[in-house]
Amino acid sequence: MLATYRPILSLLRGTAFLLAASGLHGLLLPLRGQLEGFSTTSLGLLGTAWAGGFVAGCFFAPRLVRRAGHVRAFGAFAASGAIIALTSGLMIGEAIWIVLRAFTGFVMAGAFMVIESWLNEKATNENRGTVFGLYMMVTYASIMAGQMVVAAGDVASASLFMVTGILFCVSLLPTAVSTAAHPKPLQNVSLDIRALYANSPVASVACLLIGVANGAWGTLGAVYGARIGISTAQIALMMSLVVMAGAAMQMPAGRISDMTDRRYVLVGASLACALAGILIFFLTPRAGTLVIAMTAAYGAFAYTLYSIAVAHANDHANPEEFVKVSGGLLLLYGFGTMIGPVLGAVLMGRMRPESLFLATALPHALLVGYTMLRISRRAPVPVADREAFKTLPADRGVTPEAGRLDPRTPKQE
Repeated sequence: MLATYRPILSLLRGTAFLLAASGLHGLLLPLRGQLEGFSTTSLGLLGTAWAGGFVAGCFFAPRLVRRAGHVRAFGAFAASGAIIALTSGLMIGEAIWIVLRAFTGFVMAGAFMVIESWLNEKATNENRGTVFGLYMMVTYASIMAGQMVVAAGDVASASLFMVTGILFCVSLLPTAVSTAAHPKPLQNVSLDIRALYANSPVASVACLLIGVANGAWGTLGAVYGARIGISTAQIALMMSLVVMAGAAMQMPAGRISDMTDRRYVLVGASLACALAGILIFFLTPRAGTLVIAMTAAYGAFAYTLYSIAVAHANDHANPEEFVKVSGGLLLLYGFGTMIGPVLGAVLMGRMRPESLFLATALPHALLVGYTMLRISRRAPVPVADREAFKTLPADRGVTPEAGRLDPRTPKQE
C-alpha cells in the first residue's frame, strides 16, 4: 500500500513547501506594506495583480510546459517564485510590488498546473479519490502553516522574505530528483462564458461573486487586522482559521446540498455571510479573540460556497463536460478575485477598516437575490441525477488542471 503512494507522497512534499511559501508570501506582503505606509488602494492592487497573473498563467503556462517539459518548467516556476520573493525584500515600493505580485500569480499558476497534471498521471481510477483528498489536505494545511510562520518572525525585517525564498527552492527538490516518467502535455485552457451561463446561470454568477468576496478578504484581511490593532500572531491565526473553518464546513454543507436543492444551500450560506459581514461592520469588534471568532464564523460559510456552486453546475452538465465546466468556473472565480481587492480597498480607504466586510457582504447579498430569482424560474435537478458533492479549495491555489484530478472526472478525460 505504502509503495503505491510513495511517488505521490514525494510530489506532495514538494507541493507542501510551495504552498507554504505562497501562504507566507501572500500574508507577509500586505502586513509589510501596511507597516511601510502603502495606500489602501496599492494594497488592494497587490491582490488584483496576483489574480490577473494567475489567470494569465492558466492560459499561457501550458505552452511553456510543453516546450520545456514538466521538470524543467516546474524548476523555472519555483526558482522564479524564490527570485520574486527575495526581490520583494530588497526593493520596497508600491509599484514594484504590484508588478512582482502579477509575476508571482503567473508562476504559481504554472507550478500548480504541473503538480496537478503530475498527480493526475500517477493516480488510478481506484485511488483517484484518495489522491484528490490528500491533495486537498496538503493544500489547506500548507497554506495555514506558511501563514503561521509570520507569527514567529519579524515583519519589519527581510528575514521572512528569505524564508519564503528558501521554501520555494526546497519545493523543487522532490520533482528535480524524481525518476518518474513525465506526465502527458498540458492542454490549452478555454473559456466559453456563454456556454457556462447556459449550463448553469446560478453557478456562473455565483463563482464570479464568490471570487469578488473571497478576493477582497484574502487580500485585505491582514490589513484589516493590522488597522484594528491586533497582534501579528493573531492576524496569522485569523487568516488561517477563516480558511480552515470553511474547509471543516464543506462536507456538512455538501451533504445537505446532496439531499435538497443546492441553490437553497447557496442562498442560506450566502445570507449567513452577508449578515456576518454586516454584523462585524456595525459591532466593530477590536478584541483579538472576538475578532478571530467572528471572522472564523464568516469563513465557515464563505469558503463553502465555491464547492457548492461547482457541484450545482455539474448537476446540469454531461459527464464528458466536467473538466471544461469546472475549469471555466474557476476562471470566472479568478476574474472575481481581480475585482474584490479593488472594491475592498476603495471602501476601506473611505471608511473604517470594518468596511472591508461591506465589500464581502455586497456580492453575497447579490448572490442571494439572483439565486432566489433563478429558483423561481428553473426546477431543481432530481436527487437521483446529481453528481456527488466533492470538496474544493476556496482559495486561489487551484488551476483548471485540477479538474482532471477530481474523482468525478470520467475515465476518458
